[in-house]
Amino acid sequence: RFTALNRKVWEQVESLVYYFLFPVLLFHSIVKSPLDLGAASSLMGAGVTMGLLGIALSYSLPHWPWLGPKLDVRLHAASAQVGFRFNSFIALALADKVAGPQGLLMIAVLIGVCVPLFNVGAVWPMARHANKGFGRELLRNPLIIGTVSGLVANLLGFSIPFWLEPTVNRIGQASLALGLLAAGAGMQFGMLASAKLLGGLVLACKHLGMPLLAFGLAKLFRLDPTQTTVLLMFSAVPTASSCYVLAARMGYNGPYVAGLVTLSTLLGIVSLPFALGVLGGMP
Repeated sequence: RFTALNRKVWEQVESLVYYFLFPVLLFHSIVKSPLDLGAASSLMGAGVTMGLLGIALSYSLPHWPWLGPKLDVRLHAASAQVGFRFNSFIALALADKVAGPQGLLMIAVLIGVCVPLFNVGAVWPMARHANKGFGRELLRNPLIIGTVSGLVANLLGFSIPFWLEPTVNRIGQASLALGLLAAGAGMQFGMLASAKLLGGLVLACKHLGMPLLAFGLAKLFRLDPTQTTVLLMFSAVPTASSCYVLAARMGYNGPYVAGLVTLSTLLGIVSLPFALGVLGGMP
């Protein structure tokens, strides 16, 4: 965060990771392990349900008694996405450490089913300011392309040639390291003080509400211990760094959302141990 490298450098790094390195990692993570759709269906169902409930919780804030009327409706429309989106850079980096190769496969599947849902939830309230086709943006998302192509290749029995494995592995490792560096370099507090109540509520949805939802849904869908760990981790990672880019691009208060993204990145230090240590340790 505190180096001579400026935003122009990190913007290029983010583009490299987002458009090339991460899609390769997602594709490889899915292709290299046989996928049992029957076993994965419970995790996918829990992830989608958690996403829908998280979106509903975040967008319900203006309707809460006493607190709701105090919120700026337009500012809420831009910042509500912080309450349910996730930082795929951090999620992918953690999955392998927390649950091994199987965890990486599971998080890739979760990203595949949740990215379209969360993008719809983020863009929908701001759609009237969009300059591009909504459906086209979803279809061109590189994370969705990498995941869907990986799922198709897996189901068709495709495998990466052994001579190509070392190269693909190194690309994946580079994506995790550069992704984490980019997440740290993008932190900024900006205009957080301008709407403290809204910011506090949105971040509570993300770092308290989402892990609690994940815990309940893991029990409801009867997930196994590894799936439960991955879902809890997925729910507690910081919000997506692209939240502020989306808000600014669509004509909303980008600097305020950037502040929330930064604070969410720091709060991940608390929410991840809470989800994995406290909730994950409960029977």
